[in-house]
Amino acid sequence: MAAVVVAARRLLRGSASWGRSRLRFRAPAYRQFSSGGTYPNIPLSSPLPGIPKPVFATVDGQEKFETKVTTLDNGLRVASQNKFGQFCTVGILINSGSRYEAKYLSGIAHFLEKLAFSSTARFNSKDEILLTLEKHGGICDCQTSRDTTMYAVSANIKGLDTVVGLLADVVLQSRLTDEELELTRMAVQFELEDLNMRPDPEPLLTEMIHEAAYRENTVGLHRFCPTENIAKIDQKVLHAYLRNYYTPNRMVLAGVGMEHEHLVECAQRHLLGVQPAWGHWGATDADRSVAQYTGGIVKLERDMSNVSLGPTPIPELTHIMVGLESCSFLEEDFIPFAVLNMMMGGGGSFSAGGPGKGMFTRLYLNVLNRHHWMYNATSYHHSYEDTGLLCIHASADPRQVREMVEIITKEFILMGGTVDVVELERAKTQLMSMLMMNLESRPVIFEDVGRQVLATRSRKLPHELCSLISNVTSEDIKRVTSKMLRGKPAVAALGDLTDLPTYEHIQAALSSRDGRLPRVYRLFR
Repeated sequence: MAAVVVAARRLLRGSASWGRSRLRFRAPAYRQFSSGGTYPNIPLSSPLPGIPKPVFATVDGQEKFETKVTTLDNGLRVASQNKFGQFCTVGILINSGSRYEAKYLSGIAHFLEKLAFSSTARFNSKDEILLTLEKHGGICDCQTSRDTTMYAVSANIKGLDTVVGLLADVVLQSRLTDEELELTRMAVQFELEDLNMRPDPEPLLTEMIHEAAYRENTVGLHRFCPTENIAKIDQKVLHAYLRNYYTPNRMVLAGVGMEHEHLVECAQRHLLGVQPAWGHWGATDADRSVAQYTGGIVKLERDMSNVSLGPTPIPELTHIMVGLESCSFLEEDFIPFAVLNMMMGGGGSFSAGGPGKGMFTRLYLNVLNRHHWMYNATSYHHSYEDTGLLCIHASADPRQVREMVEIITKEFILMGGTVDVVELERAKTQLMSMLMMNLESRPVIFEDVGRQVLATRSRKLPHELCSLISNVTSEDIKRVTSKMLRGKPAVAALGDLTDLPTYEHIQAALSSRDGRLPRVYRLFR
């Protein structure tokens, strides 16, 4: 039996090898291509006859969707920019903020920011609002600045009508209950404490420089609620403010990622003929004051030696911010000032650097690279509809404050000197790059559309702004700098200010040819 099995196996192996040898000597097979006989002599670089000519996408830096604006019967503007995708960003921007609080208790805008998306006429709690948004994959946010309040939601486009209705309810039908007000008081108190304790002093210095530049008017009013006003702000105070500033003619419903007609229909359904929670629209008494630049100094003596506790504490630093009046974002000089700010650049001594971080800007090359003891030198440009402020913020050891201030004043004077062609082109390219990269984000496009339409009733598209930036010349930089240096400085100082020069000496340095502080002679140190 075993012999039979062995014989069978040998037979099978033999037949398999015979089959393989047969395959080895068989004639090779050729694959018949469908196009082989039809177009035998046409190279791959030439189009096939009878085939429609292809249409390829082109990249010219211009948006293919225009920004459309419609004004409703009640004065509210609806602005939108279409964009491919399943999600959209929509929100209401209001011409309201801390600059309009001269006749009211300071801090109302801060309170309204914290009260946003609380209970309304249709929604009993904030949780109910968030659950409604979650059904459409939505998130919400509210931000206030000195001149604008913004309520925004990002959600699936299928829930657009629900989202616009929710936004209308949040803005016009807030309950502002005693319980919500008490929770907001706690939140505001915590934020004020955090503002004074955080190692990064930039938000506090920004408050101080505005207070110094616009003494007790418009954008110089406190953006954060003063401690003494926390207990005083109640529903009655808030309603008095809302009655004058939350009006349709001061609002823009902006959206990105939807058809304009659809957004207009939603606005007409939810924002026309609505009775607000504070009674009626009526005649308004809005503050139309124009910002008055005053210049001046605001000082805050503080022990900064224990700001950051831990294994690697931050060394004790004194922070100085010096600013000069620039221009509003509605003026033609706004673009040259933006280029100048980018050219100054700067940052922290320990910045990682890299492409786009500004390691070749003036404040890096002339200040941080040459003065190892300086921890920070950064340029900022704040711009509003009627004024602007160009500032330089610097930080150093308290014993070197005087030298640090002189370095800042010298840099301001050098702004009006020769502008190298390479550094100007680099600054313009970096500004255009930053603009275009930021506008890749849908929420940023939304904010750009809303703010521009709120201020000018129209929108300049990115390629228009890039064209304006490209046209800036060195003469433009010199002209705007010369105009800026004729004004009085605004100074904010925080920390150990023992060696801080007087305001008059800083003003004299900015009026001189070289930016040097007047010499001080002392008999005793």
